[in-house]
Amino acid sequence: MTTPDFQEMSPSIPLQPGVYRFVDPNGIILYVGKAKSLRNRLASYFGERKDQLVKTKSLVKQAKHIEYTIVESEQDALLLECQLIKQHQPRYNVMLKDGKTYPYICIKFEKFPRVFITRRLVRDGSQYFGPYTSGSRVAVLMDLIKNIFPLRNCTLPLSPETIAKGKFKVCLEYHIKNCMGPCAGFETEKAYDEKIAQIKNILKGHFGAVKNHLKKEMADQAENLQFEKAQQLKDKLTVFEDYQGKSTIVSTTISDVDVFSIATDEKMAYVNYLKVSNGAIIHTYTLELTKNMEEDEDAMLTFAIPYLREKYASDNTEILVPFPIGYQVSGIRYQVPTTISSNLIPDTSNLKPVTITIPKIGDKKKLLDLSVKNAEHYMQQIHEREALKAEKESSSERIMKTLQSDLNMKVLPDHIECFDNSNLGGTNPVSACVVFRNAKPAKKDYRHYNVKTVEGPNDFATMEEVVY
Repeated sequence: MTTPDFQEMSPSIPLQPGVYRFVDPNGIILYVGKAKSLRNRLASYFGERKDQLVKTKSLVKQAKHIEYTIVESEQDALLLECQLIKQHQPRYNVMLKDGKTYPYICIKFEKFPRVFITRRLVRDGSQYFGPYTSGSRVAVLMDLIKNIFPLRNCTLPLSPETIAKGKFKVCLEYHIKNCMGPCAGFETEKAYDEKIAQIKNILKGHFGAVKNHLKKEMADQAENLQFEKAQQLKDKLTVFEDYQGKSTIVSTTISDVDVFSIATDEKMAYVNYLKVSNGAIIHTYTLELTKNMEEDEDAMLTFAIPYLREKYASDNTEILVPFPIGYQVSGIRYQVPTTISSNLIPDTSNLKPVTITIPKIGDKKKLLDLSVKNAEHYMQQIHEREALKAEKESSSERIMKTLQSDLNMKVLPDHIECFDNSNLGGTNPVSACVVFRNAKPAKKDYRHYNVKTVEGPNDFATMEEVVY
């Protein structure tokens, strides 16, 4: 395999910003990187450098050629790099360890929408809120929604025509007041959609709008002398205020912000994300990244921010970070994508300008410190878990070595099968097998046998049949 000849290529490589790709002989992209100057950045991969990592040398050795794309600005290079990494998942780039399936709350795209918990995202126009890392938080949210805004949970195909024809009848959910009976025309679509709008406000953390809605409804019912309904709304308002009081309120001076911090060790990086809406933390999540090259904290945090903002559908216009990230232009104001374009060169014309803040004092600094604390605690937990696992593995190895020595075995007994036979006075012979792997029971491999060819209490013949 021949490595790219950089000296021959160098004059033709531009000094402009862009994105480069190392490609192997099979056309598979090995690594995607961004650069303020393509020629200068690529030059750093070639030549003798004592501090160059083994992985970097391996990348250059495996690559057959280098491809690059020129872009207009450094911001475009950042966006295109994120897009290509996401699309091709190159083996030498930072790898996301994000295979967990957390629950979402779905507002179904249909007439009289249902609201339910799901782990599957179906692109059918439905709205998804989450993911939620705490199952108990999702349960509390759903109970709150059910108590304040009763909705249908049936799958009837409701439409103005079917309702007008009286095709459906109310079920038990209506009689126990968990549903207002839209299927029988007892609730209008307009009133139902108003409840859905307020549920969206709850899920987005816009609590003020929900409180104002309930207070207005309560005042309207009292003015119409519907005091019983007004009391019911007051009870619902009390339930909602109790939930709001239990939320993690950060500060009355902080509105809508995204907070990011990072903790790293030799092999991994852990990016903590706090989503703050109306001064309350509504989401918290720590993303694991595997370092495959010489990525620094700046590069990894720059990579994680658009991914997490897209994952949590965040359109907050301020981001708090512990240090300057990505490509800074004048001051600290530049654009971060909420979505990534599917075109080769990302379209940045519709992106909202986002303010990147590095707080030094005040409530924002306290919020950033909280994120840092979460990232470091998460990393510490991972290290403790790995140490405990290593300790258990060494204990198992010690047991197997002792057994090998006591039994004068040539190899380590990492797989052991034990058989035993039984019968009832020479009838109904049976046998069983238990299995140990690495000195631990492998219960999925346990077996029970009904002996078929042996008559009478013949233990040797039984063992022969079962082992054979």
